[in-house]
Amino acid sequence: MPQQDALYTLSTSKNIGKVILVGAGPGDPDLLTVKAMRLIQQADVIVYDRLVSDEIVAMFPPHSHLIFVGKEAGNHCVPQQQINSLLVEHALAGKQVIRLKGGDPFIFGRGGEELEALLSFNIPFEVVPGITAASGCAAYAGIPLTHRDHAQSVQFITGHLKQGQDQIDWLSLARAKHTLVFYMGLNQSSMIRHKLSAYGMSLTTPIAIIERGTTAHQRVLTGELAQIETLAKQAASPALIIIGSVTQLSQQLNWFNQQTDSIINIEQTMQRYG
Repeated sequence: MPQQDALYTLSTSKNIGKVILVGAGPGDPDLLTVKAMRLIQQADVIVYDRLVSDEIVAMFPPHSHLIFVGKEAGNHCVPQQQINSLLVEHALAGKQVIRLKGGDPFIFGRGGEELEALLSFNIPFEVVPGITAASGCAAYAGIPLTHRDHAQSVQFITGHLKQGQDQIDWLSLARAKHTLVFYMGLNQSSMIRHKLSAYGMSLTTPIAIIERGTTAHQRVLTGELAQIETLAKQAASPALIIIGSVTQLSQQLNWFNQQTDSIINIEQTMQRYG
């Protein structure tokens, strides 16, 4: 029997489970919501992405069946259609399925697409929002996304563009007093610089790239728009690109890296004299 027919047969059963779409936040396990943590502990099945941090994975309950569907730019481990089928299959088998995504599942997380796939099978679902990478990583880097002296608006943009399908309003993005946050933009840094400068943004506009934000491995690279390609080559995914004068505040307000450096120094001292 073809898989689709088998799933349809299961969908007529009264023993249908549920899919809960959960945001895991940007990496720090302390940023999980209380509700997210409670539901993860109750899960029969956890389907999770590459951007779910190792620290959060270590908190998964031993009774849960774990399915890794990690994807990265240029290397899709599991096709989206197959992920959709996994969610349907396990829910129709009566399982409580946690679909765990880094950040927030409704911000560049394809969460809406996955829930749409459940509708034709009448599978109940729920959404638990998470702290999106833009707000979490910016906060840990000491970069306020809005500030009365610097930016009166902020915009989130995907840097993962399909070839030939650039529908971004670059003229709008290039305006002053505005903060831009590019998700998955390292490989598109050259295009970002070219487009923004072509529509009037100064090449001296301050920028920051936050690598592995909110984790102990966080790095914040700062410079100007003219240097974005050079900085992008020094950074590793996952990373965010933030463009705007608010990034200048990072040096003063970067509380997290200063705290991490202090912890490292204390540990080194203890090892030296322990």
